[in-house]
Amino acid sequence: MRIFEARDRRFGGYIDDYEMGDLYRHWPGKTITDAENHLFCLLTMATSHLHIDEHHMRTSDSVFDRPVVVGSYVYSLLLGMSVPDMSGRALANLGTTDLRHMAPVYPGDTLYGESTVTEARLSRSRPDAGVLTFETRGLNQDGVVVARYTRSVLLPRRGDNG
Repeated sequence: MRIFEARDRRFGGYIDDYEMGDLYRHWPGKTITDAENHLFCLLTMATSHLHIDEHHMRTSDSVFDRPVVVGSYVYSLLLGMSVPDMSGRALANLGTTDLRHMAPVYPGDTLYGESTVTEARLSRSRPDAGVLTFETRGLNQDGVVVARYTRSVLLPRRGDNG
């Protein structure tokens, strides 16, 4: 297994650069503020009390004693963190599967991301490109995995470009 620290490469690679098992640790992490969580919820109309009503969460019988960061924001941050290392040169995003939220994220938590290549193959329909599939995990400041998903992108082959 090869391990790549943040910014070993600039803004993504070609399909030829990736091997199954490669681990990319994305950098920097992101401390999530209460204001960001509220703004994301309001912009996307995901205004559940779970995410924006501190009083209700502290006084209700919820499993959480305070608002949790909306999961779609956690996913969006992780996707953004992965772009420079994984999909910066993407010709197309092919899909995301198996998104799981495994532990709560609270305002004030810091989110870190890492991705492992699960497949890197040449495209069957595009001889100038290949399909990169990778699992991205989000970890909080304590190293707890809070979310994960699998994503596939279409990347160019190096060919005469590099």
